[in-house]
Amino acid sequence: MNNMNEKTMIADIHRLDDKGSGQAVIWQENEQGNRKKLKLTIPQTLPGEKVRVTVDRPDRRRRKAIPEEILEAHSERIVPLCPHFEKCGGCVWQHWQYEGQLKHKTNHVKQAIESQGFDPNLVMDTIGMDEPWNYRNKMEFTFAADGSLGLHEQGNFRKIISLETCLIAGKEMVEAAMEVADWAKNQQLTGYNKDLHEGLLRHLMVRQSFATGEMMLALFATEAPDAQYKKAADDLVKRIEEKFPQVQSLLWLENTAWADRTQSEETHILSGRDFIYDEMSGYRFRLWFDTFFQTNPTQAQKLVDLAVEMGQPKKTEKMIDLFCGVGTFSLPFASRVGKLAGIEIVETSIESAKRNAKDNGIDNTFFLAKDARKGIDEVLESFGVPELLLLDPPRSGAGGKVMRKIGRAKPERIVYVSCNPDTFATDIKELESFGYTLKAVQPVDLFPHTVHVECVAKLVLKKE
Repeated sequence: MNNMNEKTMIADIHRLDDKGSGQAVIWQENEQGNRKKLKLTIPQTLPGEKVRVTVDRPDRRRRKAIPEEILEAHSERIVPLCPHFEKCGGCVWQHWQYEGQLKHKTNHVKQAIESQGFDPNLVMDTIGMDEPWNYRNKMEFTFAADGSLGLHEQGNFRKIISLETCLIAGKEMVEAAMEVADWAKNQQLTGYNKDLHEGLLRHLMVRQSFATGEMMLALFATEAPDAQYKKAADDLVKRIEEKFPQVQSLLWLENTAWADRTQSEETHILSGRDFIYDEMSGYRFRLWFDTFFQTNPTQAQKLVDLAVEMGQPKKTEKMIDLFCGVGTFSLPFASRVGKLAGIEIVETSIESAKRNAKDNGIDNTFFLAKDARKGIDEVLESFGVPELLLLDPPRSGAGGKVMRKIGRAKPERIVYVSCNPDTFATDIKELESFGYTLKAVQPVDLFPHTVHVECVAKLVLKKE
């Protein structure tokens, strides 16, 4: 029985929004006979589907509703593999055949560059994964107030879905996380209550190198692992050392800040060291709990290979790697060019990049901890104009000012690695007036069953 504030409707899904949810429009007549538009967001649906939903407060302009029945299904609809899919916010497209997801991602990139006046035919088909499961090498789980461990509910940061499995994380990582969950329950430890700002356990970060097998377990808590928690901490060490010999870093991190982020005021090493070793492109990297490193190593390797292929680095050339992070692209390129300068605003990443270069016997690099805008000026002054420039900016893009600086510097070739097709398109538009031509865009799927898509693109300066 519907109450007065609810109404059952049949909705036609006409497109997906940028979070991957279906969109429908329903016209309703009010008592005066005026037509009014209701925009519905319906997750777990696909374009062209007809679904039945119950909408609360249908008199509003925009509402969200859960599909109760799929009346006409998309030909690519499948049964989700994960038992948590309908509630958990980790994935949004497990109900969609993988080929369909890839086509949608290709079209997203095409539309983004076409909206800026570029030829969509320059975009190649998205490179997917042979096995689009268990691909993540890093996961952050959250403790609910009752001490159970899980992931946030879709669109609701207050609610935690306690997990039995997670099909996008590495299998051993999930097993280790379940062991920590069991330990917390056994020791009767409280989870952190975000509203009351009380309780002990906040997050668990799990990292595992697919190359070396080394794993890190980082537990974020509001208090130190001494005094009343010493016995619990010792029990955790014993459990992990017995069952998971691949854990080379077991950390207890104090985090008392109100902000809901995985940060640490004090790091306690319960066992092992405070970092693990990982490898990519044949180079060795050290990863700390807060090191940014590509979370899908299989596909990240393809990004690096594509960037090298598009960039055509030569031993006689100089190169700038902008937003270089810990040197994921810098190291493979450094061994192929004469000299490389890396610029990155995060100081700890630059320290890591320097150490990674040293660990790998690379001595033709120069790393600078500065924001991109100031960093470019400084490097151009001391280093001269590079033949090749690579940039891998955050989701928000590099921005007009940085792109115009690049354009004025006039490197012969630019390789742009992007994790957001929309900011990528507006960024490269800035280079047109400086005489650059877009040659190719190759999307790569790093996050199957989510809306995200990366791409690698090549731009070349027209010869005068």
